[in-house]
Amino acid sequence: MRGPQDAGSTGELFLRACTEACFRNRRENNLTLVTEFFLLGFQVSHGIRISLFCLFSMVYCGTIYGNLLIIILVSTSKNLHTPMYFFISQLSISDISVTTDIVPYLLHILLSNGGTITFIICITQFYFLCTSEAFECLLLPVMSYDRYVAICNPLRYTSIMTNQHCVILTVICWLLGYSFSLIFITTTTRLIFCGPNIIDHFLCDIVPLLEIACSDTFNVHLEIYVVGIPVVFIPTTIIVMSYTNIILAILRIPSSIGRQKAFSTCSSHLIVVSIFYWTLFGVYVFPTKGQTVIISKILSLLYTVITPLVNPIIYSLRNTDILKAVQETHHKRSIW
Repeated sequence: MRGPQDAGSTGELFLRACTEACFRNRRENNLTLVTEFFLLGFQVSHGIRISLFCLFSMVYCGTIYGNLLIIILVSTSKNLHTPMYFFISQLSISDISVTTDIVPYLLHILLSNGGTITFIICITQFYFLCTSEAFECLLLPVMSYDRYVAICNPLRYTSIMTNQHCVILTVICWLLGYSFSLIFITTTTRLIFCGPNIIDHFLCDIVPLLEIACSDTFNVHLEIYVVGIPVVFIPTTIIVMSYTNIILAILRIPSSIGRQKAFSTCSSHLIVVSIFYWTLFGVYVFPTKGQTVIISKILSLLYTVITPLVNPIIYSLRNTDILKAVQETHHKRSIW
C-alpha cells in the first residue's frame, strides 16, 4: 500500500514535468515568459505588519503543538484507539500540512512587505494547499458517517467501522486529494502568464492566479465546477444527511441526559464542519460580486491559518477522553 508521502513525491515530479512543458509551450509561441510572481501580502504600516508577524508566529507554533499533541495522544493512548480519534489524527496531519505550506512564507512576506515567488514554487504551494483542502473535504463526511453509525446503529458499529475499513477510507481520501489536485495543476500550468506578475494576496491560489492569466480561463472555471461536485457538493450532502438522521435519532432518546451525551459526541465535529465549509464556500463556491480583496484575504486566513489552530482546541476542550489522555500523559512524565 502506497502512503501519502510516496504519492506526494510522485506529485512533485509531475509538477516539474507540467511546469517545464508549460515553459516550452510559451517559448514556442514567442510569449513573454513570467518566471516569478510578486505577492503583495498585506499592504499596511510597518508596525501593523510586525504585530501580524508576531501573531501569526504564535498561531503557527500553537497549531503545530496542538495538532502534534493530538497525533501523539491518539498513537500512544489505548483509550483513543477508536475510529473517531483515528480520523481526528488524520485531520491534524492535514492541518499541519496546510499551515506549514502557507504560514512560513506568509511570515516572510510580512517582514519584507511583499515577496517574490518563482512559478514552480507558486504552483507547488497551490498543489499542497489544494491537496490538503480536498482531503479535508473528503474526510469530514467520513467522520460524519462514523458518528452516524455510532449513534444510529450502535450495535453494528464495531463490525462496520473496523480498523481495516478506517485505514482504507483514509487512504482513499488522501489518494483522491492528490489526484484532484493534479487535475487542477495540469490545467493551471497550461495557462499563459504574460502580463503583470503582481498577485494581491499572501498565497498562490487558483482565484488570484486566474485573475492575472493572459489566456482563456474557461477550461479552468469549468474544471472547478466539475471537480467541485465530487469534492464539495457530494460530501456536503453526505454530512447534511448524516446529521439529519443523527438529530432525529437524538430527539427520540427519552432521557435528557442521554440526548445530551449523544449530542456531545458529535458537536465538536459539527462545529469544525461549519467553520471549514463556511469559509470554503465563501472563497470558492459563492463569492459575492462585491467581495473586496481584504475580505478575500481574511476568508483565506480563516481556512489556512485559523482553522488548523481551532480544530485541536475544539476537539480537546470539548472532549473528556482527550483531556483524560493529556492528564495521564502528564502524570506519567511527572512520575519519571
